[in-house]
Amino acid sequence: MALRIAFSGFTVLVVIMGIGRFAFTPQVPLMIADNQLTLTSAGLVAAMNYLGYLIGAWDAMRAQRHVETRLYLGITGAVVFTLLSAWADNAWLHGVLRLILGCMSGWALVLTAAWTNERLAQLGHAGLSAAVFAGPGAGIALSGLLAVWIHSQSLAASQGWLLYGLLALVLIILVVRWLPRPGALHPSGTKPEPLHLTADLKRLVWSYSLAGFGYILPATFLSQMAAQRFPGSLFAQFVWPIFGLASVIGIALSIAMRHVGQSHHRLAVVLWLQGIGVLFAWLVPGLPGLALGAALVGGGFLCAVQLSLLYGRELAPRHSRYMAGLLTTGYAVGQLVGPMTSALSTWLTHRLDPALGVAALALLIGGVLVWRPEHARQQQLQ
Repeated sequence: MALRIAFSGFTVLVVIMGIGRFAFTPQVPLMIADNQLTLTSAGLVAAMNYLGYLIGAWDAMRAQRHVETRLYLGITGAVVFTLLSAWADNAWLHGVLRLILGCMSGWALVLTAAWTNERLAQLGHAGLSAAVFAGPGAGIALSGLLAVWIHSQSLAASQGWLLYGLLALVLIILVVRWLPRPGALHPSGTKPEPLHLTADLKRLVWSYSLAGFGYILPATFLSQMAAQRFPGSLFAQFVWPIFGLASVIGIALSIAMRHVGQSHHRLAVVLWLQGIGVLFAWLVPGLPGLALGAALVGGGFLCAVQLSLLYGRELAPRHSRYMAGLLTTGYAVGQLVGPMTSALSTWLTHRLDPALGVAALALLIGGVLVWRPEHARQQQLQ
């Protein structure tokens, strides 16, 4: 039973995140080549997706009625709107579709996490919850490998969207019978208790928001950066799968090292490594820069999510649901600001480099914010 629940949650996250949200990244070069987007409009379309994610995630955390309906609509929407992207041929249509798909993803991510965490804990297998969060990384790797084939066949962006949508449909069909039934999620009438935001909680929220901002720029534009630097190169098509595989390896290492040091120290190190990865992708020329950048940023992607939620539960153990909602909202805001920054950068300078520098700085600051908690500072001063 526990393995079935974990596998179902894992597969749902493969679809809604790895495909529904992040298949956009390897599609960007194709959509630009098909004159559907420019580099600037691609950033704005991505921002619409993250705005939708912010709306969906916040609503899902506060929902008291029709919870399972939101989950099923989120999963279905991830498939349907990915398929509909095949018929969009301009930035406006893609923006609308990404906005709706982002909302669907926000619903499905938060509610899938809530369902799997609760059920696995009840069954005495809480440790499997972390494995569920390998789903987005596995989905990124899977969609990235499909992108390699799409590029090798010189397919159009519309054909790519159809393939991604069909893959998502097949995966959901595999697990739909194991998804939660009505009444299984968040009983009606329960409300989160009020949460007092301590200095450490505020720092964590700021840190996690900066993490969302810092990683999303390379996560959105790695494929396009590779295509620009190495036009026609097979390596350019493998940058995105490297990111996805690194994220799976990263969360596996995070689980294996869960007893090493304290969670906030591990989180700070992960954010600093991601910041270094952004600097590699920006400043180091040739294959090593993008490969190391993809590995470090991707490797810390899911680790930062897992460790931030863990640290949040440690700081506010009686408010885990509300804390998760607050962190998710901050992360979504960061993801929303990121593509807007890239759009401003490309509009003003015709280059993505200035935005990457800001992203690296944000990740480095995010690590500093959580490295030493307030109570530790006070003890040192006494």
